Amino acid sequence: MALENLISVSFSTEDIDKLSKGITLIKEALQGKTVNLTPDQRLQYGRIANQNKLIVDKAKSYMEQHPNWVPNFLDKQEFDRDYAGRTQIETHLQQLENLTQQLLDTKTLLDHDNYTNALSFYRMMRFLAGENEPGAKSVYEDMKVLFKKNGVTPKPTEVEE
Repeated sequence: MALENLISVSFSTEDIDKLSKGITLIKEALQGKTVNLTPDQRLQYGRIANQNKLIVDKAKSYMEQHPNWVPNFLDKQEFDRDYAGRTQIETHLQQLENLTQQLLDTKTLLDHDNYTNALSFYRMMRFLAGENEPGAKSVYEDMKVLFKKNGVTPKPTEVEE
């Protein structure tokens, strides 16, 4: 019985080249403009939820309407730069997150197909080793240790013919 192939994808050299160049262009555009927070810093600063975005938007609107109400200690120009930067990043971030999820989902299906086929091959090697097929026992023994190492035994997902 043939195994179900969930996905079939291949990338040409040109596709990979375009992807690499695109990533390089993104890195270059972001050079010196982005930061990497530590996990503790991410917890410290968090993310603003939609409700808090509404507060920021409303405050900006009122600051624009009533500039004389903006406290002296608040740097309005810096606020505006931060606001514009967040707005510019947000659109692109959503697009990149969508692409990232698509790549992760595609990789998940490719990994599943590869693992299922690898298990079928392993079961065939186990069978052939039992039948004393020349060379099969060494392949089976070599692969068998991979399952014992982490205590995982491959579960049969398909009946081999």
